[in-house]
Amino acid sequence: MRWLSRRRPATRMRIGRTLGRLSWWLVRRRRKVVMRNLGLCFPGLPERERRYLARQHFAALAQSIIDRSVLWYGSPEQIRELVTLSGFEHVTEGLARGPVILLAPHFIGLDAGATRLSLEGPAASMYQVQSDPGFDALFRRGRTRFNDIQLVSRREGIRSLLRHLQAGLPLYYLPDMDFGARGAVFVPFFGVPAATLTAPAQLASNWGAQILPVLTYWQPDTGRYHARVLPPLRDFPGKDDPAAAAARLNREIEAWVDASPSQYYWVHKRFKTRPPGEPDIYD
Repeated sequence: MRWLSRRRPATRMRIGRTLGRLSWWLVRRRRKVVMRNLGLCFPGLPERERRYLARQHFAALAQSIIDRSVLWYGSPEQIRELVTLSGFEHVTEGLARGPVILLAPHFIGLDAGATRLSLEGPAASMYQVQSDPGFDALFRRGRTRFNDIQLVSRREGIRSLLRHLQAGLPLYYLPDMDFGARGAVFVPFFGVPAATLTAPAQLASNWGAQILPVLTYWQPDTGRYHARVLPPLRDFPGKDDPAAAAARLNREIEAWVDASPSQYYWVHKRFKTRPPGEPDIYD
């Protein structure tokens, strides 16, 4: 990774393209997951188009892994060159009003956006502890290089995050992974019931937190990423119950996915947890 961070952007892109082509053939189990997800979410697309979309996804995902070398070992100048940022004024204005949650759906540019935002100021984020201790240490170090970034493992729960939120830190929150039925409701995602966390709605309702979406897309023609902070979601959760608010968030994410469908994190088993009585989708 350190070696990669010193390569020219064109060299990293060549390596990324090679890795993307190889991963399509080598990571067969995840390829099946991607094709299953695309079949569920885009049933109207012909098989040939879904397969092309899946290949694009592996290319984008491979490039994001290669570019993580710059995020973890590159200079601030390199990171600003790799990842542009717009809309940060919404964060500044939001913090002046109260707690802020930066809602970051799982696009392949997720880490690029998080690192670029960390150059602007302190924040807190929840993360999944990695099974390998060495990689976990590398992961934590890579994400906390700049400013005072507080990482809270999912094992610690939401209370630790609340402490940082009350202290005035923006919370970088990932709302769209399947962590089981606990703390989740089953609401549609591209028409398929998906275990969806209710925490964003509860934090907005109970603590007056503003929900600011953060979208980071990779630009294949330039090799750069662009992270964009949107204004706070209006009237969220409003008078909706947690399930209705979670369904609204899924509809918002669907629209953001439609803007660049190959860059959503399709390798994740988004529909792993099923409503009672329903069979395993990935079996």
